[in-house]
Amino acid sequence: MRHRSVADLMTPTTVSVRPDASLREIARLLDEFDITAVCVVDEANRPLGVVSERDLVRRQANGGGGNSAGELMSSPAVVAQPEWSAVRAVRVMDRRGIKRLPVVDETGVVVGVLSRSDLIQLFLRRDHAIQEEVVEDVLTRTLRLAPSAVSVDVTEGVVTLSGTLPDRRLAPVIERLCGSVDGVAAVVDRIRYDD
Repeated sequence: MRHRSVADLMTPTTVSVRPDASLREIARLLDEFDITAVCVVDEANRPLGVVSERDLVRRQANGGGGNSAGELMSSPAVVAQPEWSAVRAVRVMDRRGIKRLPVVDETGVVVGVLSRSDLIQLFLRRDHAIQEEVVEDVLTRTLRLAPSAVSVDVTEGVVTLSGTLPDRRLAPVIERLCGSVDGVAAVVDRIRYDD
């Protein structure tokens, strides 16, 4: 099974600023591009930190704390790499309490950005694509079942399995593997077992 990677989901362009960018310039970019944060980069386009809407609001509420991106940014920047799985990126975002990850290549240069809204794409996969992956990758390739052994129906991301198999011990394995396919909202197991 192939899980979507950060490279599959990221936006390949990112809005970034230099450390000397003013708070007004940052606020204008956040508004213009309808984003929640900007990456602060050096001359080689390597991330130094991030300035978020929250940082701007906190600075305004406290009446000080920095007048440029370099003074206000959260640093070092928490970044992702293109080959990371979407699951890994989600865990990092959740653990660090952030909404966006600059994505860097092997040299540390920013090549894109991954936001929570990009991750929503996982849940918008077409039912046909999910069905195809369950049949081909899970049932046929991984479990080595005949394609006709289990019928797979997918509606709104809910996978319904039916058919007859010889061994009940397959039930939790099938359900776990089907549930791990990107875009699956739930698995309904209607398979009957001979044993």
